[in-house]
Amino acid sequence: MEARTVGTLYRGFEQLLVGRSPRDAMVITPRVCGICGTAHLYAAVLALEQVWGVEAPANAIRIRNLCLFAEALQSDIRQTFLFFSPDFCQDKYQLHPLYADAIAAFEPFRGTSYLQALEVSRQIVRIIAEFGGQWPHSSYMLPGGVTTGADVRRLMSCKSALDAAQSWYEAHVIGGQLDRWLELESADELFSWMEDPKHRSSAWGLLSRMTRSLGLHELGAGTSNMLAYGTGCLPNVSEQETTHILPGGFYDGETKQVQPLNHILINEHVRHSWFRPYNEGRHPWQGETVPDYRPGTDRYTWAKAPRYGNKVVQTGPLAELLIGGDHLVRDLHAKEGSNAWLRQFARVRRMGLEIYQAHRMLEELSCHLGEPHFLPHPQNAERDGHGCGMVMAARGGLGHWISISDGVIERYQIITPTSWNASPRDSSGQPGHWEQSLVGLNVANEDDTAQTGHIIRSHDPCLVCTVHFLQSGRRMSVPV
Repeated sequence: MEARTVGTLYRGFEQLLVGRSPRDAMVITPRVCGICGTAHLYAAVLALEQVWGVEAPANAIRIRNLCLFAEALQSDIRQTFLFFSPDFCQDKYQLHPLYADAIAAFEPFRGTSYLQALEVSRQIVRIIAEFGGQWPHSSYMLPGGVTTGADVRRLMSCKSALDAAQSWYEAHVIGGQLDRWLELESADELFSWMEDPKHRSSAWGLLSRMTRSLGLHELGAGTSNMLAYGTGCLPNVSEQETTHILPGGFYDGETKQVQPLNHILINEHVRHSWFRPYNEGRHPWQGETVPDYRPGTDRYTWAKAPRYGNKVVQTGPLAELLIGGDHLVRDLHAKEGSNAWLRQFARVRRMGLEIYQAHRMLEELSCHLGEPHFLPHPQNAERDGHGCGMVMAARGGLGHWISISDGVIERYQIITPTSWNASPRDSSGQPGHWEQSLVGLNVANEDDTAQTGHIIRSHDPCLVCTVHFLQSGRRMSVPV
């Protein structure tokens, strides 16, 4: 069996940026996504700060992190309870013993978890609006800092929204205290903890029991290689110290070791994509995104094929926590490997970490009120050169690469998390991660796409609300 994942949308943001002022990237790239605008803005600013040699003060980094954690939290909530969970309310599961409970909790526009997720996720983005003036598509970060600093009113408003999210997460999602949840370090501890009636009947307890009963902990492995760029930048660090709250790196599925991240090893292939051909893979600083639509050939998608050292990788919360050193996720992965259930678990687990780290940023800001949130730099710092900005967005590793020549953007390349996960075959014919995760799936009825949907949705694909199934003859493809 073979699988093809087809990206049906060409947008051309990289082409829009060519010839523009480098600062335009801070206005244009946040509009790449209606969910991850903060992450795109953060990556764009980091790229500009690198090429211009500009540093941001500690409070600016704390504000950036706070807003990034808030954005990822709202996305994780929505993915779990608005997109992934409602799939278990399909009629095909009517005879499942947990079906009635799933309907009560996850039914779109009626279920308790669905309705509460709408409200909590809406409130949490207030944190970004406090500093960015709006969400999505904010442009409040800039080389050297942020446009708005912290004050008592803003911090109290952010704390109120975060406290409400934590109370809901503890009472409804996990049925227990956040501190105890984050202390769990082994699979045995987790499954023992989940036998407690409060935890078992929580939203995650119900979702976990149903997904495991359907065998999702045995499906959708895909590639064993993983990639993470590091979670949250740390303020006041020297070059010898770690630069992220959770470290990034490359997890080699063969050696089962985490290697230091080297962005120079990243390259993009277009052999099977609808872009102007070039040989082998190119690093983003040499890459291009020129459309060349030729249907009827062996090129089948608008997605490129990113590779890390020519290896297929997956990215997302599972990669982020595994590489970042979360003991529980590492133990679960060691026992059951990569799978659809573990990806979703990692996302729910990460919600707690996002709440914890966001509180940490608020506490640090409250201890440093009045300190600078922006440091101006001399005009001659805005020189030509190359820069890259890499962050962990809600869906995984997001990178922006910029090349500036004669004061304008010569090249701009963006590799989104879904580009990694949904990549097509590369120049050597290696299938992408989603394609590998679907190979071997037992499809008893070609009209029943439920399992395929569970596997793909466990990655939180970009444009998730427009993912549908198209059928042509006896082949099914999953457009993104």
